[in-house]
Formats: sequence, structure tokens, C-alpha cells
Amino acid sequence: MTSEREPLGTLVVLAGPTASGKTAAAIELAQHFGTAVISVDSRQFYHAMRIGTARPTTEELRGVPHHFVGHMDLVQEWSAGAFAQAAEPVLQELIARHGIAIMAGGSGLYFDAVIKGLPNAASQDTRVRKELQAWYRSDGLEALLAELKAADPEAWERIDRNNPQRVLRALEVIRVSGKKFSERGGMRSDRTDIRIVRLAIDLDREELYQRIDARVDRMVQAGLVEEARSLLPFRHLNALRTVGYRELFEHFDGKHSLEEAIALMKQRTRNYAKRQLTWLKREKGWAWSRPDDHQARIKHIEAARH
Repeated sequence: MTSEREPLGTLVVLAGPTASGKTAAAIELAQHFGTAVISVDSRQFYHAMRIGTARPTTEELRGVPHHFVGHMDLVQEWSAGAFAQAAEPVLQELIARHGIAIMAGGSGLYFDAVIKGLPNAASQDTRVRKELQAWYRSDGLEALLAELKAADPEAWERIDRNNPQRVLRALEVIRVSGKKFSERGGMRSDRTDIRIVRLAIDLDREELYQRIDARVDRMVQAGLVEEARSLLPFRHLNALRTVGYRELFEHFDGKHSLEEAIALMKQRTRNYAKRQLTWLKREKGWAWSRPDDHQARIKHIEAARH
């Protein structure tokens, strides 16, 4: 007598550059499959940063439960590892109840922490991390990349070299463990206890940039300047060292006019979107579709589950 293996649960990973329409697409999928969304946007974790992170409103969420949206105070610091630990029981509960979960956002390092896991926890050292972060602030990303290339050419070749967090993490593992990042599970494979279905939002660069510019304009009209001014006393916190707030803080310092700050915001958001696309394109297996092509995404998921 043979026993049937219990079917794997499905984690749908929906990614794309900022302003590409991920929230609406994730909501459509969650409604269709009767499940909830795990948000993977490290900027939207913070409750006080509502306008500047384009956090969706209650109306925009359309009744779909979203986990890890606006749940943290500014003074709290979170890492990809901490997120993965917090997200895992939520993921398991959604799969147990619905057989499927939607994980959507644009923070590649946090996606990887859930999908691939993290290198050995023993390879972490707060002192080393702070030293590397200080070096990054003083000398920039190129200096870190030069050390990574010398210490671990394979990791340098495969890592997202536009992502400072990834580079810092690799160097931390190397310095603490004395071994190559690529040899300690740093370049990791997908987990196998659940089925991973990768979906990415596809739109041409010009349309993406138009969406970014329009969203920045909407945020300004919604009160972003006032929100940033109210957060000025907290500008030293890591959470606020990000596009949207940084430019306005510089404006308050007299470095830019408001118009120049808004233009910088748009340009830096475009640069951020390019880095997100670099992360997406380094990984094979993404099924690309237009923002409004919900049926294509549904069909791809259903085909992968059967």
C-alpha cells in the first residue's frame, strides 16, 4: 500500500521595481486564491513613514490582509534575518490554512532571506558590521567591492554589486569566519520545503519612469513635505536615510530649493528602480507580465501548482 505525499504549499513571490504596480497585482492574486499578502518592503515597515513610502491606504488594500505594513516604530531596527524569522510563522500559517501565500515587494535582500535563508548565524559580529558600515560611509561602495573581489572573486561575480547591504553582508561573513562567502552558503539555493513561484512586473523603462515621476508628484500633493518636516528630529535614524526624506531634509537645510529636491527625489527613485531590476535579472525563473495582466499571473500560478 502506497501513501501519497502531502502536496507542497505554494509561495508566490511577486516582485518588481518601485511604482510598477506590485500592490494592486498582489491584491488581485490574494483575492483570487483566498489568501493574504506578506509585504516585503523594508521602507513600508515603519508606521510614521506613510506618505514617503507610498504605503497603500485601507481603501487600496481592498480588505486583503497585509502583514508587515506600518507595524514598526522609527527607533526600531530590523534586518533581513529578523524579518525572515518573523515572516516564517506567518508564511506557514497561510500555507496551512490556504495552501498558498503571496509575498510581494521590492526589497531583494529580504526576499532572499525568506526564499534562500541566511548564511550561518555564527558568521555575524556587530563590531565588524559597524566597522564595515563606517568604511562604506567614508569610502563608498567601490572600496568594499574591491575588497570583495580580492577576497572572493566568485561572490563578487555573482552578487548584486549595486546593493550595498548584500556587499556588506558578504564582507562581514568573510571577515568573521575567515572563509569565502561563496563557500559558506552565501550564494544560496531556493528552499525546497515549499513550492516557489516567481512573478515579476514587466514594463518598459520610459513607462516606469513616468510612473515614478507621477507617484512622487502625488506624494508631494498628499503632504510629503509636511510629513518629512514632522520627522526632522529623527533624521539620524537609519529608517529615514532613504529616498524621499533625505532630499527634503537637504531642502530644509537650505541645500536645494523645493523644486530641486523633488527633481532629485525622482532621479534617485529611478536609480533605486534600476538596482531593483538588477537584482531581479540576476535570478532565473521569473515569469514576467504587464502590471494589468492579472490573468497571465493566475494561469502561471495554477499551472505551477498542478
